[in-house]
Amino acid sequence: MCLISFYLIFVFSMTLFIFGIYFILYDYSLFIEWEVVSMNSLSIVMTLLFDWMSFIFMSFVLMISSLVIYYSKEYMFHDYKINRFIMLVLMFVGSMMLLIISPNLISILLGWDGLGLISYCLVIYFQNVKSYNAGMLTVLSNRIGDVALLLSIAWMLNYGSWNYIFYLEFMKNYSEMMIVGVLILMASLTKSAQIPFSSWLPAAMAAPTPVSALVHSSTLVTAGVYLMIRFNLLLYNSWLSSLLLILSSLTMFMSGLGANYEFDLKKIIALSTLSQLGLMMSILSIGYSKLAFFHLLTHALFKALLFMCAGAIIHNMNNNQDIRLMGSLSLLMPLTSTCFNVANLALCGMPFLAGFYSKDLILESVLFSYVNFFTFLLFFLSTGLTVCYSFRLVFYSMTGEFNFSPLNLLNNESWIMLSSMLSLLYLSIIFGSILNWLIFSSPILILLPIYLKLFTLFVCFLGGLMGYMISNVSIYFYNKSLHYYNLSSFFGLMWFMPYISTYGVINNYLMMGQLSFKLFDQGWSEYFGGQNLYFLMKYNSQLNQVLQNNNLKIYLLSFVFIVVILFMFL
Repeated sequence: MCLISFYLIFVFSMTLFIFGIYFILYDYSLFIEWEVVSMNSLSIVMTLLFDWMSFIFMSFVLMISSLVIYYSKEYMFHDYKINRFIMLVLMFVGSMMLLIISPNLISILLGWDGLGLISYCLVIYFQNVKSYNAGMLTVLSNRIGDVALLLSIAWMLNYGSWNYIFYLEFMKNYSEMMIVGVLILMASLTKSAQIPFSSWLPAAMAAPTPVSALVHSSTLVTAGVYLMIRFNLLLYNSWLSSLLLILSSLTMFMSGLGANYEFDLKKIIALSTLSQLGLMMSILSIGYSKLAFFHLLTHALFKALLFMCAGAIIHNMNNNQDIRLMGSLSLLMPLTSTCFNVANLALCGMPFLAGFYSKDLILESVLFSYVNFFTFLLFFLSTGLTVCYSFRLVFYSMTGEFNFSPLNLLNNESWIMLSSMLSLLYLSIIFGSILNWLIFSSPILILLPIYLKLFTLFVCFLGGLMGYMISNVSIYFYNKSLHYYNLSSFFGLMWFMPYISTYGVINNYLMMGQLSFKLFDQGWSEYFGGQNLYFLMKYNSQLNQVLQNNNLKIYLLSFVFIVVILFMFL
């Protein structure tokens, strides 16, 4: 089933990419309406939107999912129920497809809820307590966004149709209709794990690594960004853009800082995803929706590659994810290490790799835009921190001595896993340039002074140097962060967000639920309320049933009883 799914999805992806190029060249959009039910004046219509954005995004999602499925053939080799896993992944991709091509809030909700439900099934795929907790946190966090989407559907009744794409200009000009924008923003913040909903994203690492490669590159977490790109007109000239800019910039900074304190390989990559999502959201809030979409596509390629390489390393490390136990992987696993390092450099914005074209353009646009000093500082500090944790990760895993068991055999994984990784390696190198030429109709030239032009490269270089120095100190010398334990705990635990959103909120709600259950469902109010009423009505109905029986003795007894009562009162 793996091979059949891989070939079919890959061919479909190539076809959609060709359609996307055609639609870009001719600036063409296509609406397809399918009338599901027509009865008297009622008609239920399913609308699909095909334009260059939906075609190219669908082709990328399908390309990555095909390679992930092929990779899973080897990675999930020991799973006897691998067909069930592949079916879940296909349903997950299908939900994303429905979300991408929907200009209608009802069909968006179908895809949105499909993503939430199937992501829960995939997170708890390895059945243990940690996975169950992570799955519950993921699904409960995403339910907040689902409720916001449901409320926006209710508010859209004001327009007479749920096809939001026709009403964006109208919504933008009427302040009372900005409530749709607020609700859509809340839905996007939960799905893309921005502050204050960030804690579910690292917890979702309990899923199998191929699922992480798919979820964190092009499907679940990018759904919120994609929805905000579609609703980007609502952000112009409104306080929503300022709110989104603050939240996403802080998310970008918080996750970049937290990744420098993390030692779990998959969680470091998850926090880097969170940082890049913050970058996409923040540039979108400034007004560059095409740039956000461009970075969304390039990021999907190298992030999927990073997770695949991490999966190969974890397999070889006997399912151990601690980077302190790694070392010398560049000598022991050369091909995997090559892919890993190229993906890391693309993430850092190394010139002429995929990440450079989008990231450099974003940072130069920030320099060119009217943003305050605080936002400017957050953007460039976060960029430096990205390079810092990337170089720290490379330093821990690729250099020095191998710190794991000497009896552990390390080799490059089978050809199936390597071929998936090498395919993404080529795409991560060449697709930044290709997309740059495709998405922007004319070359973008941003004229800045020489010191601002070189500022991005300087920040990246400084961040890499910092990452090297921090790692060197913490490995070979005394770890200075232990002197400031409380501060290190604050930065390393995502500003205590898991405590606030998980242990605090969920535990408090569970305790409130237990209290209400004890007081109402099992208390006196239930005895005198619902249960007592039930018994009273049951007794009366039984009495009524007896009286309904045409029995002479009952009537005689009743007559005698009434006569006795009357005699007593008279």
